[in-house]
Amino acid sequence: MGRGKRGLLAAAVTVVCAVTVLAVPGTAFASVPAGPADPSPAPSASTTPAPTAAPAPVPDAELEKVRAQLDGLYHDAAVATDAYNAAEEKTRKQSVQLARLEKRTDAARQKLAELKDQAGAAARAQYRDSGMPPMARFLLSDNPEHFADGAGTLLNGARATKKLITETDRVERELKRDTDDAAARWKKLERDRKDKAAAQKTIQARIKDAEKLESRLEKKEKERLAELERQAARKAQTAWLDTGVLKKEADAAKATVTATSAGAKAVAFATAQLGKPYVWGAEGPDSFDCSGLTSQAWADAGTPIPRTSQEQWKQLPHVDVTEMRPGDLVIYFADATHVGMYVGDGKIIHAPRPGRTVTIAGAGTMPILGVVRPDA
Repeated sequence: MGRGKRGLLAAAVTVVCAVTVLAVPGTAFASVPAGPADPSPAPSASTTPAPTAAPAPVPDAELEKVRAQLDGLYHDAAVATDAYNAAEEKTRKQSVQLARLEKRTDAARQKLAELKDQAGAAARAQYRDSGMPPMARFLLSDNPEHFADGAGTLLNGARATKKLITETDRVERELKRDTDDAAARWKKLERDRKDKAAAQKTIQARIKDAEKLESRLEKKEKERLAELERQAARKAQTAWLDTGVLKKEADAAKATVTATSAGAKAVAFATAQLGKPYVWGAEGPDSFDCSGLTSQAWADAGTPIPRTSQEQWKQLPHVDVTEMRPGDLVIYFADATHVGMYVGDGKIIHAPRPGRTVTIAGAGTMPILGVVRPDA
């Protein structure tokens, strides 16, 4: 083969090899040098964006810590809510008492003015009689008939004067007592208002902290957190049921009425509120907190009960958990800061916490302090 043909063959092999290299999948373009006649610049690796690494998922152990923190914050909010409700109730009662005292003091002042007018009228009458006291006129009278009439008049006058003085003294004492009572109640009202404001500030701070903590979670993490809450609730309810409490309840029901008409009415009221939002301090009709729901349910049934879960626990008759019946109130946590209404079959209706709605839950999903019965 001549030198010219051998040169052409070598050039052809070079082109084929270059095409083959370009056709191999995954081969970087930068590995192929551009010829001097190629006007386009060589592709650069920087033109292809590097894939962004997905954030590592939060471990369940960390989410459990978040759940514990949230439970603590909402429990603190519940404690403050009970304090707020208690202060609100005291403020309401003090306002009613002050209104009554105001009416009484107004009546006393009016009565005192009338008594003073009577005393003034008596004094003016005496002045019209030349300023001589009735006793002197009586002793100086030389007419037997006038003497007899004067004796009776004098006696009646003395009695009337004594009665006037006694009545005036009594009214003045009552007025002073009611005025002092009103002043003390005003001071207490101001303290209750300050307690209420402090509790409100605490509630808002704790809820804000909880919302801030939840806002740091991604959507999938929030879903996993909710699932962890459900798992914890199921575990607690199962452990409670494993104590045999429902079997004991069923055995007790054979010998006792399972629900009174008032209890059934309270349960019906609570059931009608399902799905309404929890709002601290709310007593309906559009939203409720936990004790607002139970107190309004029993008020609707014709049995007024204390406003707060702590006072419900203190003031209402206690019954054994194995003897509870629909309408009874289940009090939770050692400080009695949550309450739900038992509806039977191991379940309660309650207003859980901010961000949730009135719902049905297992009675054993939270630590039970005890059970109270409004219509015992």
